[in-house]
Amino acid sequence: MIHLTTPFDEKKAKSLKAGDSVLLSGIIYTGRDAAHKRLVEMVNENKELPFDVNNQIIYFVGPTPAKPGAVFGSGGPTTSGRMDAYSPTMLSLGMRGMIGKGYRNQEVKEAIQKYKGVYFGAIGGAGAYIGKCIESCEVIAFDDLGPEAIRKLVVKDLPLTVIIDSQGNDLYEIGRKNYLEGETQ
Repeated sequence: MIHLTTPFDEKKAKSLKAGDSVLLSGIIYTGRDAAHKRLVEMVNENKELPFDVNNQIIYFVGPTPAKPGAVFGSGGPTTSGRMDAYSPTMLSLGMRGMIGKGYRNQEVKEAIQKYKGVYFGAIGGAGAYIGKCIESCEVIAFDDLGPEAIRKLVVKDLPLTVIIDSQGNDLYEIGRKNYLEGETQ
């Protein structure tokens, strides 16, 4: 198990390999497709983003409302393919990590490798557990999007797996290959 803290710079990204188990602590941001669309529109219009994305990690999540006394509701990962149209632009701006679930397209994989990023997988269906790893939550942009607003989170020991590392190795492809090779032996 690798204990990782933010900010998440290139050196930290390069140290991780597809398949590594990570406990992440520090500041991360949330955003789903509606927020990403707005961020990329802002970039295209040469507007300042609501937070500095350089060396940051974005968690693709739209949490449920927090229960009384809790800082965050259930927050399972969103299917990452919904952000594929926006992720290369975000990576080009220095965003270093993404957290979600599911496959990424070839353009995103190439951008991860080019810009030395990492795609982490979070466990789908474990939203209540993930919510307990969040120590604080603050909406910082696009409040009108409700659960899809951008939030600044402080997390402690958020369990993740490296799916695509900075070298372009993809755990989903590696796992499939290993399985198929095991079938023929």
